Amino acid sequence: MTQQLTPAAAWLRLQEGNDRFVASDVSHPNQDASRRTALVNDQNPFAVIFGCSDSRLAAEIIFDLGLGDVFVVRTAGQVIDDAVLGSLEYSVSVLGVPLIVVLGHDNCGAVTATMNAIDTGVMPIGFLRDLVERITPSVLTARRSGVTEVNATVIEHTRQTSRRLVDSSRVIADAVERGNVAVIGVSYRLDEGKAVLVTGFGAV
Repeated sequence: MTQQLTPAAAWLRLQEGNDRFVASDVSHPNQDASRRTALVNDQNPFAVIFGCSDSRLAAEIIFDLGLGDVFVVRTAGQVIDDAVLGSLEYSVSVLGVPLIVVLGHDNCGAVTATMNAIDTGVMPIGFLRDLVERITPSVLTARRSGVTEVNATVIEHTRQTSRRLVDSSRVIADAVERGNVAVIGVSYRLDEGKAVLVTGFGAV
């Protein structure tokens, strides 16, 4: 395992792929049989994408990537739990990934459900309640700033989640402090397919 890219170079590569996707000029790299064979015994992804589980947010598609390019972790509303933290720490400490992308998106159902629960005072049942409880601090932070629209709230949630990753994981925080890793928050616009940087920790 070798770290080939700086955090800034990794983000640039993602931007270039997203630009191709937006322009409908995708190259579908690293998706052939030879790439598949080359990855049988090892992997060296250049970024980890921690995004929402939404079906419209497939990381390898929107960044025009292929097999072995990115390590992907997804939960509804990009909610952090112990398994997420363990997966992200693995990507940093074992795989040597230089960039963690927290990927939110417009019209997020989990954020919308949280906003509705706060407005009505009615919490959902089952484990959906756990998602809502974990997103609530972000919604409340947004509202303290006068933000009540869902897409602006998603951006605030992406910012808060990025900060929470660094605050929650000593492994990630130390890597950011050393300059080996950057954590960035990115908001994806469903209508145009554009991924936009909204926050960051470390140099990109």
